[in-house]
Amino acid sequence: MFFRLTCIVFALCIAPLMVWGVEPSEKLQDPQLEERAREISQNIRCLVCQNESIDESNADLAGDMRILIREKIVEGLSDKEIYEFIVQRYGEFALFKPSMTIKNLFLYLSGPILLILFFWVAFKQVKARKGNQSEFANNLHDYEREELQKIVNKKTH
Repeated sequence: MFFRLTCIVFALCIAPLMVWGVEPSEKLQDPQLEERAREISQNIRCLVCQNESIDESNADLAGDMRILIREKIVEGLSDKEIYEFIVQRYGEFALFKPSMTIKNLFLYLSGPILLILFFWVAFKQVKARKGNQSEFANNLHDYEREELQKIVNKKTH
């Protein structure tokens, strides 16, 4: 009984989240063309939401972009031509997967480079601290060593 009730509550909580952004009036009559439009729309970022595709977004701009994509499909443009049109009009940020160009190479490589740099700096810091500790112990005067030894002996007994 409890499990069934939990499932019903869960379904009621999730149901509003499962609404797609595509309006029935936007859909193309030809199912193949509509499938193509949906596939392209899933690869285009909503410029308002920024973390959703225009296929999922309910923003007005996303709706305009979906309609524009369907118009371009009806005009006979290829997928590549549609993506190029979107990039020309909205910039490469509109693509979820930007192209691998020299201009974008920095974006693709910056993450791994920063990670390597972080580990290199951390390694150097740890190595420097170990060196400083042994240097510190070697630079003590005799009376400081005796005092340190007394403190260590008190703590161990």
